[in-house]
Amino acid sequence: AGRIRRKLIQKSIPLPVAEGDVVCPLCERLIPESQRDEHHLVPKSKGGKQTVTLHRICHRQIHALFDERTLADYLSAVEALKMHPEMKRFLSWVKSKPPEFFDEPEGALALGEESEGGGECKGARRNV
Repeated sequence: AGRIRRKLIQKSIPLPVAEGDVVCPLCERLIPESQRDEHHLVPKSKGGKQTVTLHRICHRQIHALFDERTLADYLSAVEALKMHPEMKRFLSWVKSKPPEFFDEPEGALALGEESEGGGECKGARRNV
């Protein structure tokens, strides 16, 4: 990312959003097309149908931290996810990264998840 873009990100000044751009409701950064994942707010296994588009890194972090029961019972809204202490810590860290930044969250691959593709909610991770 360029020097001006990094300064805008550091100062939390929102970048201009063009038509067709998608902003992650968690980290509030633009999502490059290659980094868009659909997250079921209530897991499909628990009857959920509504999805929200997230940065792939944000989506992976959710499933690295929380199991499906926790997501369904306590974290089925974007605001609830943003308020959870572990997600708050992650979001404050990732907001300083450029929109195209992607790094596997700790533990994501150890549980049998492939490093590419995806885009849909996968299995449970760990309890909170």
